[in-house]
Amino acid sequence: MAEHKGSRFAHITKAHPCFNEKMHDKVGRAHVPVAPKCNIFCNFCTRDINDEENRPGVASCVMDADAAIKHVNDVTADGPIAVVGVAGPGDSLANEETFKFFEKLASEQPDLIKCMSTNGLLLPKYADKLAELGVNSVTVTINAIDPDIAKDIYSFIKYEGKVYKGREAVEILIKNQLEGVEKAAANGMVVKVNSVLIPGLNDEHIVEIAKEVKKRGASLMNILPLIPLAKMKDYERPDCSMMESIREQVEEIIPVFRACTQCRADAYGIPGKKSEDHHLGMTPQSHY
Repeated sequence: MAEHKGSRFAHITKAHPCFNEKMHDKVGRAHVPVAPKCNIFCNFCTRDINDEENRPGVASCVMDADAAIKHVNDVTADGPIAVVGVAGPGDSLANEETFKFFEKLASEQPDLIKCMSTNGLLLPKYADKLAELGVNSVTVTINAIDPDIAKDIYSFIKYEGKVYKGREAVEILIKNQLEGVEKAAANGMVVKVNSVLIPGLNDEHIVEIAKEVKKRGASLMNILPLIPLAKMKDYERPDCSMMESIREQVEEIIPVFRACTQCRADAYGIPGKKSEDHHLGMTPQSHY
């Protein structure tokens, strides 16, 4: 088992532009926007359908599984796409279309690396199913593992037919996120943890997240700067020195990916590369 997981990890880190900085400007990815629904409310998140914004949580449309497969077939025929992922614009695991898509993709394009991002609330429930569908890597966004910090990042969660708020909500979320990381890793998936750095709130806590997710089996972390929106529109975006300081501290614990472009949920092509990074509005992201 260890050998299998190791070889799988090596393959993904070699070919995945979100795991290997040397491949980031050489190999493409395609995000398919099949997952509009979300089951938590992050205070910095604004999901939207538009052609203008270049950030997570945004797509120009929502596709069903069949349309997404056609899109993948089209873009892989046009360029060096190695990875296909579901990244929203909501939460992948809160949408049944995600599972339909991966099932179809396994038969249509079995050689592509299959990945997805999630807030982790439903990851313990679905980790086994994702492994059965051939998902290679999972990115879990974990912004706090201390409920006293997390309660200021999330307003509520929807879990098993009930809405939870405050400390009760974040205790459920954190428990499931960490169990999900552990279960996904145990299933042979490569787990990357994203953490949004929020100055004055979790900036001194990111290192604790790194220690915990490393113990749970995560292989990589990605520290993202807050995009001040929604309830956090008045927060400051972290500057470069703060970002670098936190990344250096985390890197003493777990490898850190530093080339993330905070892609849209419908991005495809080579991340950040002028004229080769697109979204479904058919306009290069570099134009914005």
